[in-house]
Amino acid sequence: MARILLVLRCMQRPKASTVSLVIGLSALGTTLTQAAELAPQADSGDTAWLLSATALVLFMTMPGLALFYGGLVRARNVLSVMAHCAGIACVASLLWAAGLYSLAFKGGGGWIGNLDALFLRGVTADSLAPGTAVPESLFLMFQMTFAIITPGLYVGAVVERMKFGAVLMFSALWLVLVYTPVTHWVWGGGWMQAMGVKDLAGGIVVHTTAGVSALVLAVMLGRRRGFPDHPHPPHNPGMVFVGAAMLWVGWFGFNAGSQLKAGSGAGMTLLVTHLSACAAALVWCLLERLRNGKAGLVGLVTGLVAGLATVTPASGDVGPMGAIVIGALAAVVCYFSVSLIRERLKIDDSLDVFAVHGVGGILGTLLLAFFGQNALGGLGLVKPVFSQLGIQLLGVGVTIVWSAAFSVGIGLLVKAVTGLRVDEEQEFEGMDRSEHGENAYPMEP
Repeated sequence: MARILLVLRCMQRPKASTVSLVIGLSALGTTLTQAAELAPQADSGDTAWLLSATALVLFMTMPGLALFYGGLVRARNVLSVMAHCAGIACVASLLWAAGLYSLAFKGGGGWIGNLDALFLRGVTADSLAPGTAVPESLFLMFQMTFAIITPGLYVGAVVERMKFGAVLMFSALWLVLVYTPVTHWVWGGGWMQAMGVKDLAGGIVVHTTAGVSALVLAVMLGRRRGFPDHPHPPHNPGMVFVGAAMLWVGWFGFNAGSQLKAGSGAGMTLLVTHLSACAAALVWCLLERLRNGKAGLVGLVTGLVAGLATVTPASGDVGPMGAIVIGALAAVVCYFSVSLIRERLKIDDSLDVFAVHGVGGILGTLLLAFFGQNALGGLGLVKPVFSQLGIQLLGVGVTIVWSAAFSVGIGLLVKAVTGLRVDEEQEFEGMDRSEHGENAYPMEP
């Protein structure tokens, strides 16, 4: 500042020499250069990792989730599932840029943020996300991919019978009323974060919200034709495997990317994510073999996804052995949840979204309180087991009630405006033709 004032004084003197002016300008240039060097700069390593992680999370939805769900439905409905995933991705992206990012991550309100970044106002090429060394534009894009995949998850509960327009309208309102507030509570400085709720990558924010809403939608829509007396087997288990493999790889960006930096934390998170998935897949296979005499490919990858969903909230706090136990428990609990919902309660959650994602996310959020402790190989939670467990339970409980209540309200509103379900003839014909005028296959196998 002293050098800047010196230059200004030289310029104001009528007889200032050229030499003194040059010296002053040189000093000013040096000062400005030093100031630029002292300004916060994006870390190239952290930025490069988050760029990769962002691409991986988007890859989970398109094409990962689209192929995974597409292979699980009948051939006459595969394109409708893909259209749902693509349509939600577009709607979520535009809403996130318009104001949801701001409501989720701007301001320190306990329940919701503010609109300081409405239409991304103030987000420049040089601005950094608070508390990080990555560009804010990249941080908001990374979070956008989470806003894309979360409503994409509950599509699995409504396949083969929910209207395309109803899916898009429900998703838009759901993102505003459910996803964005919960994101702010847990990650954006809201009341859950202040209370000490731990959720690295979305056990509460992603899997609990989407899983509960999936169950609500399944009940509101009613069962598919023939359920539960006539099975609806996957039309293409190979496609299911390819989609699940993409989800597995993408999940490394989902969990390890949530560390927001390329360091030891991201490395450990990646490792525990992988180990939990492996343990869950094998235990699920064992359960199928003991119960049915065979271990199917679809069951193996379903267990894999259950392990990934369950370790997600805990992946920043548990060690390798804890992750293996979490994966094994995830397979057992989610496997029998599928049977309970499908066979006992006879709720047609078509692709077992609540049993795998909802139950898995809740389970992992609670197990974190145990396996995050040093004594069980964790990375050292500050609070003792039952203190942390109580906090986790409160966070999960409020999220379940919030998600269920608003999903019912949004569902009733959409039903009044557009209707939720295609008619019986359209359902029989298949939604690929009735909703989109296209067929994935000339003849359904």
